[in-house]
Amino acid sequence: MVVRASKEGDISVKSSGLSIEECEAAAVAGNFPDPPPPRRPSAPKGTPNVKPLPLTRRPRRNRKSPTLRDAFQETNLSASNLVLPLFIHEGEDDVPIGAMPGCYRLGWRHGLLEEVYKARDVGVNSVVLFPKIPDALKSQAGDEAFNDNGLVPRAIRLLKDKYPDIVIYTDVALDPYSSDGHDGIVREDGVIMNDETVHQLCKQAVSQARAGADVVSPSDMMDGRVSAIRAALDAEGFQEVSIMSYTAKYASAFYGPFREALDSNPRFGDKKTFMNPANYREALVETEADEAEGADILLVKPAMPYLDVVRLLRDNSALPIAAYQVSGEYSMIKAGGALKMVDEEKVMMESLLCIRRAGADIILTYFARQAASLLCGMKSK
Repeated sequence: MVVRASKEGDISVKSSGLSIEECEAAAVAGNFPDPPPPRRPSAPKGTPNVKPLPLTRRPRRNRKSPTLRDAFQETNLSASNLVLPLFIHEGEDDVPIGAMPGCYRLGWRHGLLEEVYKARDVGVNSVVLFPKIPDALKSQAGDEAFNDNGLVPRAIRLLKDKYPDIVIYTDVALDPYSSDGHDGIVREDGVIMNDETVHQLCKQAVSQARAGADVVSPSDMMDGRVSAIRAALDAEGFQEVSIMSYTAKYASAFYGPFREALDSNPRFGDKKTFMNPANYREALVETEADEAEGADILLVKPAMPYLDVVRLLRDNSALPIAAYQVSGEYSMIKAGGALKMVDEEKVMMESLLCIRRAGADIILTYFARQAASLLCGMKSK
């Protein structure tokens, strides 16, 4: 069987009927068959006739054909670089999230399994879980966060039973479980209590590890929580469970749709004790602390507006770097595509490639399944 590299046109040439020896003899004698005449594409009418510029380097030469452009591409994107965030709830039905077209609160027993099946089918084998907790289970101390029979532990056990090789990331923070809607325990004067919150986060991380989580991800931005969680995990025999620290999590306006998805808006105040969007060097302080405390992966959130911070962490740490393309980034691209202002698929793929180029090893993105479908040649749905 002959496998052709190209199907464009008939490339067959009439045989001369000569043997190899006869062909070689003809070549030695200078009797070559006539090759196709050289062809130089003509310029359009009116093109000025100019002397070529005396350029030693012409970078466009390495970009002149698709084959060369592919050969010299510096950054690549694959499904293995993508982590799919999934919202789960106690209900049976999947509930669409208005501010995030194409995203749902998934029923943990059915919709979650189906969505993970679809993701795995296109090569995405990493997910991160975010729970919508019933209001009746919320409290100011967020004790439901470390209920071993809570929504997240149940979902982890179900996924691990169905798909043992899946990589499950979990969110370690109190805001989904807090009646105040904050990432920590709030004092009566509005101050987030750092050390008391860290105590709760350690119990939450251990509960998630006990259920089968592969990577716990503290997103709360409390001081000292990485070392405390590492010690708590190790003390319970979970030395193999990784920590992905939200190292540079900014107090961003891009989180709005996410908070609708989980109904986790603060009941009062704001979340300004996350990092100031105006700050750059502060990310180095957090990087040094998280590395020293035992983090395995460092994360920047949001992604696109903070590509300089992604690059900063990449240049200053040997650890894997993650970036979270957050709900606001996702929804803007979706909205632009729906209004025909941009090509949704092209902008989606370009945004992910740019995050990779900035230095991210993995990207948490709601586009994970859609992007992976394109990468494997399937039309996204």
